[in-house]
Amino acid sequence: MAAPDLAVGTTTDEVLVELLKQGDREAFETLYERYLPRIFQYVDRRLRNRADTEETVQEVFINVFSSIESYRGEAPFGAWVFGLTRRTIAARFKKKRHTTVPLGDDEPESVDLLMTSIRREPDPLQAYEAAECVSRLDHVYRRELSDEQRTLFQLHHLENHPIQEIARSLRKSEDAVKSNLYRARKALLAR
Repeated sequence: MAAPDLAVGTTTDEVLVELLKQGDREAFETLYERYLPRIFQYVDRRLRNRADTEETVQEVFINVFSSIESYRGEAPFGAWVFGLTRRTIAARFKKKRHTTVPLGDDEPESVDLLMTSIRREPDPLQAYEAAECVSRLDHVYRRELSDEQRTLFQLHHLENHPIQEIARSLRKSEDAVKSNLYRARKALLAR
């Protein structure tokens, strides 16, 4: 049996993974070329810093290579790679946390009270997780909710209109409005 032509790009991810597990360097290079643009774009949208993006993408592919034996093929390879990418980004944020320096004993206690009242910016990990959550919610909101569910959600949860008023203005029963709102919230919270 002849070896597959990996340069053509017609070889499936599964075949390439099996070849990579056997130590085929060309298989890794083909997977790298196949996934680099998407991984780079994904990481760049989250980090917004070229140097950090390049370094993180390198880490991702090092992680892909070093943990390829753990890929069991239960999900598409691309999903596994993006899961690994998300974990690499999260680990990177955790590493970047700065150590805190305790206040000296001579500092007044009012400093602690002042510090708790100051609004704190989220750390990079919190910002990343929030952006991921917003992205998932937006996807569900735009693609999985019906027009009616989006309208009801907008009116009740974003514009704070009471259910009775919404039902009256849309000529629907309150139970129908509540039921649709429940299904919309359930779809959004499932993400």
